[in-house]
Amino acid sequence: MTANPHQAELAERRRALRAELQGRLPGETLPMVWEIGCGHGHFLAAYAAAHRGELCVGVDQELDRIRRAVRKQERARLTNLHFVRSEAGLFLEALPPGVVFKAVYVLFPDPWPKRRHHKHRLLQRGFMHAVADRAGEGTPFYFRTDHEPYFRDVETMLQQHPDWRLEPWTEWPFELATVFQVRAEKHYSLVAFRR
Repeated sequence: MTANPHQAELAERRRALRAELQGRLPGETLPMVWEIGCGHGHFLAAYAAAHRGELCVGVDQELDRIRRAVRKQERARLTNLHFVRSEAGLFLEALPPGVVFKAVYVLFPDPWPKRRHHKHRLLQRGFMHAVADRAGEGTPFYFRTDHEPYFRDVETMLQQHPDWRLEPWTEWPFELATVFQVRAEKHYSLVAFRR
């Protein structure tokens, strides 16, 4: 039986990412603020500068975005901030044992608006189970998008999710208008908490 080259490549990426994260994350694991799809790092760099006692990690799949984000981190000398090139699911799998989330942010993810592409959307029931496995009771999940149908789908999914409780009137503890937010005519936000 021939080994699947895709599976072998994925296993190697997971191994390399595990090694990278073990080298970057402190031995005494702090609760982590995680931004998924951090782009050029504007939001998380500002958040980390305002919360220097918190460990902040941003992930994005695009190498150029990560390079720009790292430059922001280096210029600001933010030792509590790390940017990692990774898919969100793979990052979750590669996190060292014991790492838990203090908060999770997803700002303006790709909405994959066509029905046949919805399977590519990040925020789905299984992914939110995996996030919940790394979140303690009361951990907040912040989501913002300018695509109302995606927002409504995520809102419905979280209303029915056994691991999350929507709190529609909760204010965000930190605001910074992202590039997408500035460009958007309107945006939609929600906050959910780990049950």
